[in-house]
Amino acid sequence: QVQLVESGGCSVQAGGSLRLSCAASGYCTSMAWFRQAPGKKREAVAYIYTRGDRTQYGESVKGRFTISQDTSKNTLYLQMNSLKPEDTAMYYCAADLTPGGGRWFDPNKYNYWGQGTQVTVSS
Repeated sequence: QVQLVESGGCSVQAGGSLRLSCAASGYCTSMAWFRQAPGKKREAVAYIYTRGDRTQYGESVKGRFTISQDTSKNTLYLQMNSLKPEDTAMYYCAADLTPGGGRWFDPNKYNYWGQGTQVTVSS
């Protein structure tokens, strides 16, 4: 069992930056950030394979968001720059404890989810 706790969400102006954090209670093989806006499907934002720092990004955030980790603290980060109103959503941290298998952008790959942290970007 792993518990995930997100933090860092708040309201910002368009063009601003935020850094989200996700503290995990134990080691995870891979971790990801998803987001979900009201009335929309959950969208994969970014992924990291914790052994080796291999990353993936959703098309809508490439070049603006950066996923990173501090393995000594079992903490995942999402640095979000050049924020846009369409980035407004609840952001969730997800973790998978099993190596390999599943597509990084598929929510079904992940066994553990945090409660989410709200990001609101105003124009």
